[in-house]
Amino acid sequence: MNQSDELVRRLQTAIIPWSSHVTEKKMFGGHCFMYKGKMCVGETKERLMVRVVPEKMEETLALPNVRPMDFTGKPMKEMVFVEHQGYDTEEKLQHFIELGIAHAEWKLSN
Repeated sequence: MNQSDELVRRLQTAIIPWSSHVTEKKMFGGHCFMYKGKMCVGETKERLMVRVVPEKMEETLALPNVRPMDFTGKPMKEMVFVEHQGYDTEEKLQHFIELGIAHAEWKLSN
C-alpha cells in the first residue's frame, strides 16, 4: 500500500464519528472528504489537504510541516497542505480532521 492509499484509509477510519454526514469524492487529483457537502479534508500526492477557518490559519501555518495549499501555483484561501510528518500520529491526523470539520460547519453557518 502506498502512502496515498494509507492516508485515505486512515482518514476513512478517523472520520467515522462524522460518517453519517460524510461523503467521499475525487478532487484535486486525489481523494476528498465532504462534510455536509463541503470539502473538509483530503489527500493528494501523499499530502493531507485541510480547509481551515480564517481565524485559525495563522496558528495552523505555524505548525511544523504545514504550508499554504498552492495547488495552482498560488496559495488557495483557507486551505493548507500537511506533509507526512505533520500527520504521522493519529492524534495529529485527528487535529486536522477537526479543523476541516470546523471549517465546513463555519461555511454552512455563513
